[in-house]
Amino acid sequence: MTRPRFGRLAVLGAALALATPVAAQANEVTKWNEIAANTVLAQPPIASSAPSAGVFMAMVQGAVYGAANAADRHGKPYLVNRSFPKASLDAAVATAAYRVIDATFSTQHATLLAAYNSSLAAIPDGSSKDQGIDVGTMASDAMLAQGHWSPVPMTCDFGSGPGVFQVQQGQSCDPTQWVAHAAPFLVQSADQFRTAGPYPLSSPEYATDVKEVELKGSLNSAVRTSDQTHIAAYWQTNPAAGYNALGRRFVGEQSLSTRDSALMFAMVDLAAADAIINTWNDKYYWHFWRPITAIRNADTDGNPDTVKDGSWTPMFDGQFHADFGAGPNLITPPYPDQPSGNTAYTSATMHAFQSFFGTNDMAFYLTSSRFPGDLHAFDHFSGPIDQVIEARIWAGIHFRKADVDAANLGRQVEAYTHATQFDFVH
Repeated sequence: MTRPRFGRLAVLGAALALATPVAAQANEVTKWNEIAANTVLAQPPIASSAPSAGVFMAMVQGAVYGAANAADRHGKPYLVNRSFPKASLDAAVATAAYRVIDATFSTQHATLLAAYNSSLAAIPDGSSKDQGIDVGTMASDAMLAQGHWSPVPMTCDFGSGPGVFQVQQGQSCDPTQWVAHAAPFLVQSADQFRTAGPYPLSSPEYATDVKEVELKGSLNSAVRTSDQTHIAAYWQTNPAAGYNALGRRFVGEQSLSTRDSALMFAMVDLAAADAIINTWNDKYYWHFWRPITAIRNADTDGNPDTVKDGSWTPMFDGQFHADFGAGPNLITPPYPDQPSGNTAYTSATMHAFQSFFGTNDMAFYLTSSRFPGDLHAFDHFSGPIDQVIEARIWAGIHFRKADVDAANLGRQVEAYTHATQFDFVH
């Protein structure tokens, strides 16, 4: 593979970018990306939770890329096989995004239509605009026909016994179980990247993982530092919102064109969605217990190196803690441990950014809904992946195996999506 076109640009960006807010360069891709993110985050949990939001953002950005790539062909066709070189790129992008969002969340129709009309009003009338609308319609229709979005209620009953996931008392079951069976975008199936699963309960590796989270992830851990506690709470934020906001900042910082903006968001959001679909499928294949259940029932696991602590409580204990930032009280999530959704999402996303820019070296910052204004700076795309792995252990909600496997899954999914769809661009 030849070096991606953005490699040299990224090196300059690493030297020049500052960890301070930068206004995104305005184009139709970033405009509708922000509209999509705000729309999904305003929905009930079945739609706004990270797995569902990831699928929705991929639908929007996939349609946008399909339309942009047809209007300004620069890569392997996606959704639209024909080229339309005379079509308005802006009209194609705005139409594709608007139609996907409007079809998925029709209750927002009036607001969305006003934004769409505003986009069209800025484009000169004529055959180019008309053809752009037609191209955007083709891409959105093709995306909607694939049936990625199909939320349905699912069960809370996963059986019982050692190693089996249990929803905590008082919790509702996972409203995003449907994602485990959602149609993927670029990978072949929802179970294509099946992990090897958790360690056997009787293994020394499992005992090591239990001891680590028991020590570092307990509510009143004596070894977890205040910085680690802050980081654990910081990462309990919706990655779909944070990572797409990062993409919009990159558009402004790197002065990306509309065409290249569409490509970047497609690489990021399609990889993230396919990673999260495979992750959720894997979760409900293994349905492995969380640390809180494992530690409180360690006398049943058959491992002589684990010890039951019936009162063990994770950092995310469901109670209010002022130093955990804004938002709902932090809990053990109501879905299985193996593998970690946040880690897989982060890994796929960061590897996609790395593929787009052609380097791991980039200065950027990320934000958290729990701590508005608290910017976490990084100088490598691998940085957030490494931090999330540790953060989920410090929070007391994941075993290390679940995080490491998730990071590998996200990397593998991104490599596959890049090779099958986007390597042609480079």
